[in-house]
Amino acid sequence: MQQIISISTNCREGLFDITTEVEKVLSSNNIKTGLINVYAQGATAAIMIQENWDDSVQTDVVNLLRKLIPEGVWLHDRQDGNGDSHLKAGIIGPSETIPIINGKLGLSTWQNIFFCEFDGPRNNRNIIVSIIG
Repeated sequence: MQQIISISTNCREGLFDITTEVEKVLSSNNIKTGLINVYAQGATAAIMIQENWDDSVQTDVVNLLRKLIPEGVWLHDRQDGNGDSHLKAGIIGPSETIPIINGKLGLSTWQNIFFCEFDGPRNNRNIIVSIIG
């Protein structure tokens, strides 16, 4: 089973909690045990499982990546000014796979699924959710 989630982003760089949308995809199926893969389409976006209680963690992730991979110093910037966005997305990675346990996401209490935007804002970002059960 596979479904596309579409979101819009409102900033150049940020983490957007998509856990509820992924849970809706899972609950619309009758799968009790298996795997769910969440994949960000696009070379300047990523998926990350991260702390869900304190928003400062998401801000810290963005700030760390800005320090490690600054804007405007990469060869690709000559093309379209987003070399850092490609590098950040490549380091984080385009997908995460989560176990399905008793029909629920196998996340811990403090984990959520985040779409990582590194080249926004964007009106439409597609996230592919694939379920194997």
